[in-house]
Amino acid sequence: MPRARTKAPVSADTAADAAATPLSRESVLAAALTLIDQRGVEAFSVRDLARSLGVYPTALYWHVPGGRNALIAGAVTAAVGALEPPDAAGDWQAELRALFARYRRAVQRHPRIAPVLGAQLVSNASLDPLLLESILALLESAGFADQGLFDAYNVVIAAMVSFVTLELAPQPEDDPDGWAASHQARLAQIDATACPTLARHLPQMANRAFVVRWSSGSTHPLDAGFDAWTEVVVQGLAARLPQAD
Repeated sequence: MPRARTKAPVSADTAADAAATPLSRESVLAAALTLIDQRGVEAFSVRDLARSLGVYPTALYWHVPGGRNALIAGAVTAAVGALEPPDAAGDWQAELRALFARYRRAVQRHPRIAPVLGAQLVSNASLDPLLLESILALLESAGFADQGLFDAYNVVIAAMVSFVTLELAPQPEDDPDGWAASHQARLAQIDATACPTLARHLPQMANRAFVVRWSSGSTHPLDAGFDAWTEVVVQGLAARLPQAD
């Protein structure tokens, strides 16, 4: 029978420490990120955040107007918003590889924000306009122009966000151990006659590749896959550069 989802209580020490800290936008968003780290985005609530800070919920809106979505967006910004932008004067391929790696490391420190990255538009606020400026300038310096520049920009943003979102996808909140066992049992029942290639490689792929895994990348990172993804994206962009006459 699935385990009922319960909310972790806010400890007395946490509430006391929060109450002793002057309320500000930064302290509210830091506390929001802490709660998301502990419970995930789905279980995050304004009421619980206010309780952890020792204030009424309305007090939060003085510092972060916009309700729950604004708090989630702000928490994501606190996690990845200080990302070092690429150097527009540097080698564009090396700069993109480094940017993807920095973004992945930032999200790995807060893996429970992964479900909203790319999947909810509120996460757009987490990307600093100066970062977007640097990405566009880098691509323009590489030779992309007009619609090709905008297409390359979309590829970079999607590439930066999407692999990490998949890699750090969490197990279900309800009965994660039971779900993992059930998924392993389904994989063990794959018909080798109907799916001979999958069945042959499954022992090496199991829990180390998308779809045929039961652990999140927060505990079982997919490093080789990330490196391959990065190279495919960078080399694919290079192939789309306008050719000099």
